[in-house]
This record gives sequence, C-alpha cells and structure tokens, in this order.
Amino acid sequence: MTTRIDIAKIQPKALNAMLSIESYLAGVALSAELKELIKIRASMINKCAYCIQMHVPEAEKAGVEAQKLFALAAWKESPLFNATERAVLALTDDMTLIALDGVSDTVYQEALEVLGEEQLAQAMMQVIMINAWNRFALATQMTH
Repeated sequence: MTTRIDIAKIQPKALNAMLSIESYLAGVALSAELKELIKIRASMINKCAYCIQMHVPEAEKAGVEAQKLFALAAWKESPLFNATERAVLALTDDMTLIALDGVSDTVYQEALEVLGEEQLAQAMMQVIMINAWNRFALATQMTH
C-alpha cells in the first residue's frame, strides 16, 4: 500500500473551507441526534470506517441509543425510528446514492413536511458534508 497525500497539509485552505461549513452546521437547529444519524448512515453506505468510528461515540454522547445505532443499517425495517428520523434517513440514502435515481419527490416532500424548509436545508447540508468527508477519508485512506 502506498502512502496517500495529506490534503490538510498540502491544501490547508481547502480543509479550512470544509471546517467553516462544519462550524455553520454546529450552530443549526437540526438536532444533534439527527446530525449523527445522517453522518453514520451516509458513512455506512459509503463504507467509510473512519467516519463511522468517529461518529458512533458522538451519537452516543448526543443520546442516540445503542440499539438504534445497531439497527441503522436496516432502518427501513426497524420499528425504532420515528417519522422524522425515517424522513431524514430516506433523504440521506437518496442524496448519498444520488447517481442511482436522484432524490425522489416522495422522499423530498416527506422530509419537507416533517422538517420545514429551514431544517430541510440544514439536513441537506449535513448530508452533503458527511459525503464530502467520506470521500476525503476514503480517497486519502485516513486511519485513526
């Protein structure tokens, strides 16, 4: 295995730009629980162990129960997730797998209905950022 570049060292302005969006996301109204469910679910889809390992403890600190974390891979079949979580997870799935079928009108409308415009925009930005971080970590083969 070859050693990959360290983008943070080579292009610190790029990392700072990403961290600026993270700073914005830290202050939004979207709950910490929903943010962490988004991060873990997208990271599962993208097979980013680095991000999963980072965000599971964060989710636990935010109050997400372990049983819910274990069920996240099969959230559609699990009774543990409420309507808001289901809408956000469906949005996360569609956005993360966007090349397959885009974001369906049904998924978008359900997320809009439970979140409203402001929190929908926040959730979408959270999905965008974790997908960016997953690609950052996977392309550079980041390890803990």
